[in-house]
Amino acid sequence: MKHFSFSEVQSWERFYRSNFINSLSGFKSATLIASINKNQQPNLAIFSNIIHIGADPALVGFINRPRAAAPHTLQNIEDTGWYSMNHIHPAILEKAHQTSAKYALEDNEFDATGLSIEYKQQLRPPFVKESSIQYCMQLEEIVPIKQNGTFLVIGAIRDVFIEDEHIIEKDGFLSIERTGSICSLGIDAYYQCSLINRFAYAKPDQPTTTL
Repeated sequence: MKHFSFSEVQSWERFYRSNFINSLSGFKSATLIASINKNQQPNLAIFSNIIHIGADPALVGFINRPRAAAPHTLQNIEDTGWYSMNHIHPAILEKAHQTSAKYALEDNEFDATGLSIEYKQQLRPPFVKESSIQYCMQLEEIVPIKQNGTFLVIGAIRDVFIEDEHIIEKDGFLSIERTGSICSLGIDAYYQCSLINRFAYAKPDQPTTTL
């Protein structure tokens, strides 16, 4: 097995090192986060570091880059307290990736990329109409990470919208691979998912069994 020391990794060219480290943690969810500012200006950006915090209460987090590098989503969420998270499937992947461009504050990423904005009755944030799985989030906490200037944004799930109810299994499990929801690796690679297996709850005194 090849060994890479800290000093060796640090000596690599910046973008090579960034690709290596970004890929090391493995496959991650890729999600479009939609928000709106106090002047009703929509914003849409792709994030690949979504974190399940807990199911009761239902909390989901994501990492926002340093404010100078990615200010709009964070500022909108701070100002309004609301945002939506939208799954990505192959048919909208190129448009979704384009939202990672550094658009100006006055630019509308929905218009710039050709994705459709959708508002739902009595809910504040915009949604991505083409997304098959959408959920509305209410801000709970923003945790600054002092080591690199990023932020852990924690929100509570308030409303969920699923296009195809057949992906909901009898035990509540969501077979999201049926919707084509993709995952990402590094900063620019995307993959389709397929189920290998589901296993029963593991217990020390029982053999591993499949569901």
